[in-house]
Amino acid sequence: MTPETDDRIPGPPERTARDSSPAAQPANPYARTYAHGPFTVVEVSGEIDLATARFLTEHLDAATSYPCPDVLVDLRQVGFLDCSGLRELCRADTRARERGGRLRLVSDTPRLHRLLRAAMLLHRFPPLPRIPESR
Repeated sequence: MTPETDDRIPGPPERTARDSSPAAQPANPYARTYAHGPFTVVEVSGEIDLATARFLTEHLDAATSYPCPDVLVDLRQVGFLDCSGLRELCRADTRARERGGRLRLVSDTPRLHRLLRAAMLLHRFPPLPRIPESR
């Protein structure tokens, strides 16, 4: 996505000399995974580009590694997403389908909808506005 400068959501804070120890920083500042009812939610934040897409990949690979995964990728806190991020989403979607599951995106951001439309992926990833309630 190419958002306006004021549209960007800040990414993870930069490290300083004070907090440079590994214990001071999360292992992956761009994504985290958690269970929500029947769903595996991969919550993504910051800017996902060539330099950071690998952090997303770690979580997507784990979330789609078992039979019949039902994965929700929450992109509501993403300020920027480029083709590197889209590539990883497509790869994970293919992997989920091969295992009899599905991968869906959660986003209420018009910028992401425009990006998906421009990349001709809106039909593959029709975004949900929020995470569905678990039953």
